[in-house]
Amino acid sequence: MKKYIIILIVLMVNSISAQKKKNKQICFALYTVHENTLKLTAQFYPIKNYDPFRASLQIKNGNTWETVQVSEIIYPGYTAHFRIENWDDTLEKQYRVAYKNTFFYNGVIKKNPKDKQELVMAAFSCWSTHQKHGGNGPALDIINNLKQLKPDVLFFAGDQVYDHSNHYGNWLKFGETFGEIIRNTPTITIPDDHDVGQGNIWGDGGRKTESRDGNKGGYYMPVSYIKEVERAQTSHLPDPYDPTPIEQGIGVYYTDLKWGDISFAILEDRKFKSGPRRVLQKKRFQDTRNMDVKEATLLGNRQLSFLEDWTTDWENAQMKAVLSQTIFTNLATHSPTIDKKQKYSVDSNGWPQAGRNKALSVIRKSFSCMIAGDQHLGSVVQHGVENWNNAGYSFAVPAAANYWLRWWNPDSKGANHIEGMPNYTGEYKDAFHNKITVHVVANPTHTDNEPKTDLLKGRAAGYGIIRFNKFKREVTYECWERNVDMFAKGSKPYKGWPITFSQIDNFNIKDGFELPTFKISKQNQVVTVRNNFTKEVVSSLRIKGLEYQPKVMHGGVYTIEIGEGDKTTFYYDVEALKSNKKSIQVSL
Repeated sequence: MKKYIIILIVLMVNSISAQKKKNKQICFALYTVHENTLKLTAQFYPIKNYDPFRASLQIKNGNTWETVQVSEIIYPGYTAHFRIENWDDTLEKQYRVAYKNTFFYNGVIKKNPKDKQELVMAAFSCWSTHQKHGGNGPALDIINNLKQLKPDVLFFAGDQVYDHSNHYGNWLKFGETFGEIIRNTPTITIPDDHDVGQGNIWGDGGRKTESRDGNKGGYYMPVSYIKEVERAQTSHLPDPYDPTPIEQGIGVYYTDLKWGDISFAILEDRKFKSGPRRVLQKKRFQDTRNMDVKEATLLGNRQLSFLEDWTTDWENAQMKAVLSQTIFTNLATHSPTIDKKQKYSVDSNGWPQAGRNKALSVIRKSFSCMIAGDQHLGSVVQHGVENWNNAGYSFAVPAAANYWLRWWNPDSKGANHIEGMPNYTGEYKDAFHNKITVHVVANPTHTDNEPKTDLLKGRAAGYGIIRFNKFKREVTYECWERNVDMFAKGSKPYKGWPITFSQIDNFNIKDGFELPTFKISKQNQVVTVRNNFTKEVVSSLRIKGLEYQPKVMHGGVYTIEIGEGDKTTFYYDVEALKSNKKSIQVSL
């Protein structure tokens, strides 16, 4: 009898859910505000029969809803796109998307949190695993925590959708899960390999590939499918730095977002990356250094140029961070079981090594930290290029639900291991001989990739919280387990977290040269160091306070720029010394 009652209840719940969907036409909406431009994408359920393919964006003014823009609903994908310039981001505004004057989707456009001492980001990755492998429920553990936390911005680092032939249907499920938070919060979403219908993706500049595994580089699904994915997930982001399409007419979305005096660079670290089967002559290598071939590309020249320009753009920014699909190392040592060593993975951004080092060499110039997903392995790593620890800190947030398990389980302690820290911490070289310092990892306690319990228990699933303290110029990474009430007494993130570090630790020069101390008449100025002869940027920082002594890696003379725009003061032929006691008074 109980069995039949349970079946009846399930049928009733499904019927109610179906009825709710029937009474709705708009699933969810994503938005960002950047430099006083609001961009919003409304995601619709299928438009049927003779219903119109247009919707309107309305803003509440007093007690009146005013239509500010009408947009066509684009098929395939059923998305409506709105762009409002000269947006007053000093005010919070209620909005609604209206359809046929019958269906309405309401939310709040938050005011720019410039006046907050701490900007809070919630970051997620690989939500699609929850959908694909039987995850149950609407993730109320996450939603309830976010309702109390009230993050200033959300970041979904990829694999929002796992189904390789039905992005639209599963994108709706994603929106139904997170829409309650997304509707009121600026949100960054970037697609990864599963979103575009592939097990792995090396975009290789947009070429067509004949194999879904993508090893030769390029995109397998039809261009119309790729465009639908990127239209749904990225159209609400700020305008791309350079909108020139790549091969097959596929668009780009790499850009920056300024919010709450934090500047985020949003990368497409898969789109230009070379296909390994195309540039490597062998399938397997004993020495991975032989895989660092000159033909191999990671970010590509276009994104490196973007990062160079972004480095010195400090308008309305006190701190910076880089958002990408995956981190710039091959961290995992074991997968898919704890007993199986993984030699290396070209899917990681540890390969190609030269491309990885080029990217980090530019990213560190602005003292930027990094946040990404993909790895199914929550971790905090400080990267090194020429030496350990002279590039930024990265946080790979864990999978929101974890089917495919990975571990960081090195054979011994790292160099310069700190007594009392886990044995897996310290300075290492990854599988591609890249220099990394491992600070903390959330390894699974489950032993294989078969979900004999569920996708959460013992599988190191979770999400990240990132706090940018603008007053202290510090960043704090927190990694939280699923089904934990963050606000309950005694609640703590995963063991080893939180990790806090200074902004300037993202370009840590231990054995370098000192420039003079600049004593500046106005506080919090931008100080940019350039090579005296090539004018290449060495570093750029909005300093805290009135004094700053830059450090450089090499001796010689440099050009120092203090200030912004036409109010910049230049100092030429400034010498860097091993120990520099000189000071320069700067009157602005």
